[in-house]
Amino acid sequence: MTKYDIKRDLKQCYGVKNTAWQLVEIPRQQFIAIKGQGDPNTSAEYAEAVESLFAMAYTIKFASKGDLDRDFVVGPLEGLWWADDPAAFRTREKDVWSWRLLVAQPDWISETMIEGARQSAIAKKALSSIANIHHHVLEEGTSAQLLHVGSYDDEGPVLERLHREYLPNNGLRLAGLHHEIYLSDARRTEPAKLRTILRQPVEPEVG
Repeated sequence: MTKYDIKRDLKQCYGVKNTAWQLVEIPRQQFIAIKGQGDPNTSAEYAEAVESLFAMAYTIKFASKGDLDRDFVVGPLEGLWWADDPAAFRTREKDVWSWRLLVAQPDWISETMIEGARQSAIAKKALSSIANIHHHVLEEGTSAQLLHVGSYDDEGPVLERLHREYLPNNGLRLAGLHHEIYLSDARRTEPAKLRTILRQPVEPEVG
């Protein structure tokens, strides 16, 4: 049985190598997700959300392998980020950030399987936030995307170039939430070597 590996099989989404903004077409994807707010470096809510999300992801993986004979590699952590004032990302005012954390799911995973996995995970793990995990679909379409290598706090100038240069120079505007895909394990990787895909859905500027 060949394992489905999203990083191998959806290279336009997860095999990004360009370090300057480029446009790419992102297909429809489904995820398990959980929402919250606050500084990801200090928020206990954020830390528990990550733990709960991966507890669910592995429960789904094992159910798929056992019940459907279809195995897959659990995908990386992803995040959608927003704030009332988008400038908060360039200035790194993390306390006002809102987030939806995601882990992608193969297209054969049904909402019924996700619900069953939630109940199993709740029974096994003493993590109240598992109850808040939900099915989420993204249809991002045309997006500007690049690979950022370095500390998360060094993303500010990269995002500044997106908003101040790339988008206006190409007649584009925002068409969705800022999306990050964490290819590195921050617990085991020094900040200068962190690899993060930054993505921004866009559309033509009207007028």
